[in-house]
Amino acid sequence: MKTYTNSGNIDTRSGFGAGLAELGKTNPDVLALCADLTGSLKMDEFKKNHPDRFFQIGIAEANMIGIAAGMTIGGKIPFTGTFANFSTGRVYDQIRQSVAYSGKNVKICASHAGLTLGEDGATHQILEDLGLMKMLPGMTVINTCDYNQTKAATIAIAEHDGPVYLRFGRPKVANFTPENQKFEIGKAVNLTEGNDVTIVATGHLVWEALEAAKILDEKGISAEVINIHTIKPLDEKAILKSVRKTKCVVTAEEHNFLGGLGESVARTLAQSEPTPQEFVATQDTFGESGTPAELMEKYGLNAENIVTKAEAAILRKV
Repeated sequence: MKTYTNSGNIDTRSGFGAGLAELGKTNPDVLALCADLTGSLKMDEFKKNHPDRFFQIGIAEANMIGIAAGMTIGGKIPFTGTFANFSTGRVYDQIRQSVAYSGKNVKICASHAGLTLGEDGATHQILEDLGLMKMLPGMTVINTCDYNQTKAATIAIAEHDGPVYLRFGRPKVANFTPENQKFEIGKAVNLTEGNDVTIVATGHLVWEALEAAKILDEKGISAEVINIHTIKPLDEKAILKSVRKTKCVVTAEEHNFLGGLGESVARTLAQSEPTPQEFVATQDTFGESGTPAELMEKYGLNAENIVTKAEAAILRKV
């Protein structure tokens, strides 16, 4: 089984900051707007080097989205930055009406997503954002797994014409994807080959899926791990190719099982290849305060639960 090396734990939000800083040097049309969380979003370097292209909007997220939408009319490419909860739930009406409905070229960049916001608790965590954003017509939805991939995705979405939701996180996590990778929107990445079960994972759960594949390999179970960094458009071809071989699938995400990656995969299978599927996700619940590690364990968002679900999926094969 192919194995991956963690080059060192680092937060994905720093990947966003590095990608934005790179864009500042190479694309003069890129602008950055922040809702009073410049340090948390790692936008400091862009602000320092391009003060004429950085706009501190303050704690006025709806206003930030409206300003960003207006900026696109002049051909600019605005990147907005705040926590995922405030990037989506707080401003959904503005995103729907001013960005998605109008097809504006706004890049909505959201940090501190999911449970791993940790000690700030349920009011600041969001486990519904992927569902909210993927339902908007024309919205591209991306959820990256590590620092390198987040940096590459940040650079890539500047070249994409249309609204994008880019989701990343706060905690330091394994950094294992190639440093100078080419990020292709809508193109899944097959990380390991396997014959017994497909594990389709996104975001922080991708590394957990790889760890689960190691455990399964020790048990004589061959797992195919697919990194779905783009929730919409979903790489249905890659998923179907894999499940036609393995005959069962586990989806893994730091999100509610309602409305997230798992449901998108289930729809794909129902339409083209009905297949036993198990879900690793939160079960229609809000989060709570705690360390990221404690919360991931309590809610079953870890390698151990992926192994359990993989074994359950295998037992359901016809």
